[in-house]
Amino acid sequence: MGFAIYTVGSLLLALTPSTGHLGALELILFRMVQGVGAAFLFSNSAAILTDAFPSNERGRALGLNQVAVLAGSILGLVIGGVLATYDWRYVFLVSVPFGIVGTIWSHYRLKELATIQKNQKIDIWGNITFGAGLIMLLISITYGLVPYGSSPMSWSNPYVIVGLVSALGLLAVFPVIESRVEDPMFRLELFKRRIFAAGNAADVLAALARGGVTLMLVILLQAVWLPLHGISYKDTPFWAGIYIIPFSLGFVVMGPLSGYLSDRYGARGFSTLGMVVTGTSFLALSTLPYNFFYPEFAVIVFSMGIGMGMFSSPNIASIMNSVPPQNRGAAAGMRSTLMNTGTSIGTSILFTTVILTLSGSLPGYFASAAAAAGAPQLGTAVFEKIAPTSALFAAFLGYNPMQTILASLPPSLISGLSASTIATLTGTSWFPNAFAPAFMASLRVAIYLNAALAFVAACASVVRGKRYIYGLEPEAEQEKLADKKAT
Repeated sequence: MGFAIYTVGSLLLALTPSTGHLGALELILFRMVQGVGAAFLFSNSAAILTDAFPSNERGRALGLNQVAVLAGSILGLVIGGVLATYDWRYVFLVSVPFGIVGTIWSHYRLKELATIQKNQKIDIWGNITFGAGLIMLLISITYGLVPYGSSPMSWSNPYVIVGLVSALGLLAVFPVIESRVEDPMFRLELFKRRIFAAGNAADVLAALARGGVTLMLVILLQAVWLPLHGISYKDTPFWAGIYIIPFSLGFVVMGPLSGYLSDRYGARGFSTLGMVVTGTSFLALSTLPYNFFYPEFAVIVFSMGIGMGMFSSPNIASIMNSVPPQNRGAAAGMRSTLMNTGTSIGTSILFTTVILTLSGSLPGYFASAAAAAGAPQLGTAVFEKIAPTSALFAAFLGYNPMQTILASLPPSLISGLSASTIATLTGTSWFPNAFAPAFMASLRVAIYLNAALAFVAACASVVRGKRYIYGLEPEAEQEKLADKKAT
């Protein structure tokens, strides 16, 4: 069902009938259809693999599954980048043949191995409460990132405040409902298991840490680094995908290996070290200038992928090994939901940090760049008209707003500007060069926060304790039972 629904969503996206605001709304709605299909796939894949493999092979199997996901992502980035140069609709058609094959293959080849409890009821109130609360939270966070009045962000917008308060209220009621229904969507009793609770806490913290970092690196490449190196904005999506491949390669190299080793030695050491490597890579990334030497950037993002790959598959295996067979589907869904929520919130935190930092520094950087171009009379007051969010996405899309800004200024202010200065200010290179140092400085602040979250995730990973597989006593317990029998 997941493959089928996702394929339908992809077809709808490729066939989006309208343009403008209505077309954008249709794209969002069709992406929601895709999201439903993706939820079916992501929530069930870990449970299917856990059922299909013995406990001493699950880490390796889940690691290979992570590799498959990233290999598909790399392939999608490259093919999508090529097709986008012809028509953006083709990007969504890439997944259609894979979705059709996946639908047919999974229907005829997958066999049900799980322990199914009959006569279970759908947790209607739990679904409504959690779904509505999570949707309101994410929508409010999204709208909180856009300008509101004279403020660079909308956290003071009454609608955003009401949305956040309502979302938190619904999410606070959710565990009360789950503790009272017969067949809850979230089985809260699983969190009584330390290894399950600590593994999910580490997963959420890791998602918060890496949330938005990859997207921000793509923005750094597309908005700053690639244009500064002569790549046209038409081609930057493709080359950004190419230049970010070392991150995926690092994940591909370490995912199966760490999963295999965790099957033999347990997940705690590998997951903890993975988050330490990730946090250290973030700190290394913060040392780069905006016009960095690419091999140095590639090594850092490769090590970042190594760290995340080292953490991911052992942590998932640890979580799934800790629950009874009849709860594996619920556990996989809970883990996937918590991780994706952490990623979304982490992305919002990162964007909020970047935009708040830009709001204070961006006018000064623009004024200095304008003075260097021969326009000292364009002080910070002029550039305060550029909202940080607008500047970020203007740079990302290769749009220079200076033509519009100069046209809005009084003639007395721009009468002293020479034709060459105006040509420089409105050209293709001035805006990204002026924006780049401010963006990199704000990105460093956000990266420091993400590094701190990665180190906290490492601490949560340590708390999980020794290796545990449900149904198999730990070695110490087996020794106690043997001693008792011998006595």
